[in-house]
Amino acid sequence: MKYKRLTKEQLEELHPEFINFLATQSITADEWDSLKKEKPEVAEDEIDVFSDLIWEGVLNKVEYLENVSEKHMHLFHLTDKEMKLLSVKILNPEIDLRTEVGFGWFKRNYQSDFVEYLSASKAYGEDKNVDKFEIIKQGAVITKGELYQWFDQIMEH
Repeated sequence: MKYKRLTKEQLEELHPEFINFLATQSITADEWDSLKKEKPEVAEDEIDVFSDLIWEGVLNKVEYLENVSEKHMHLFHLTDKEMKLLSVKILNPEIDLRTEVGFGWFKRNYQSDFVEYLSASKAYGEDKNVDKFEIIKQGAVITKGELYQWFDQIMEH
């Protein structure tokens, strides 16, 4: 398995897609039921292949990732050729970026001495999607990139 098996909830959400996937494998509903009972390891393999296909589709489309912790924000823009990172570190011990109050403080004080910035870029390894997935495994979530774009603009000035 290349990525990670979808959760039971995700599989339930993607039930119609999974049925189509089984159909492409020429597996009928009855055959699927008997596979689960008689050859559970084969059924598990099919779920793993389906999970990888779904992840591959998602990762092909993802452009922005965010990983926000108490004192750090790591904002990623995933371009065709490289991963760009804007990193923010809060030096004020009273601030937690994960709270509304903490993020509000940051928006008002982003130019203060209590905020450090770093930007970097890195070429992808052999498999661009594996690199993206590693960032997600570390806690990043897929976003539309508004925060990254806002930072990109203020850092240019």
